[in-house]
Amino acid sequence: MSKILLITSSPRAEESLSNKFAGDLAAKIKEQSNGSITHLDLGQNPIPHLDQVTTSAIRKAPEQRDAQEAAAAEYSDKRVAELMEADTVIIGTGLINFAIYSGLKSWIDNVARAGMTFRYTESGPVGLATGKKVYIVLSSAGVYSEGPAAAMDHAVPYLKTVLGFLGLTDVEVIRIEGLAFGPEAAEKAIASATAKVEELAKAA
Repeated sequence: MSKILLITSSPRAEESLSNKFAGDLAAKIKEQSNGSITHLDLGQNPIPHLDQVTTSAIRKAPEQRDAQEAAAAEYSDKRVAELMEADTVIIGTGLINFAIYSGLKSWIDNVARAGMTFRYTESGPVGLATGKKVYIVLSSAGVYSEGPAAAMDHAVPYLKTVLGFLGLTDVEVIRIEGLAFGPEAAEKAIASATAKVEELAKAA
């Protein structure tokens, strides 16, 4: 039975296409694999940004933490466990100011933990969250997959870099782009994403 970690980050709830298509893909893979879904809706239930307590807690041994630090570390540990237990990770985000939503960045900051999702070695860092398939669902008003605006997409390069650092290197990207270019372009983008979700779900 496949364990699916679904992470949606748009605050636009049901209006969000990244939320919709990430959720659709998760549901189709769940049905096909008789799996289960753990859904983190970061748009509606934000993960707290790192603060002094959390950054201190995750650098200490458990026996050295005070009660506040222990609670902060436990929260981060739970996010790490969700990631490590998953077979499939699906991440949905809109392209906002050329990058990802800050809530998604907070999730990354909570799961990028030395000794847990990566470790340092004499030959460099090694990711520990290996053996998982990752799907990134990215919606954008403009077209960033190619053309003059491609260099302004800092979302996909960043996500691939940080996920790869954690050992998540098998990454597929689904784009819903050009949504601001009129009804016909938006309809075409949605149809293309729908077909891509169907294709990937069957191959999962």
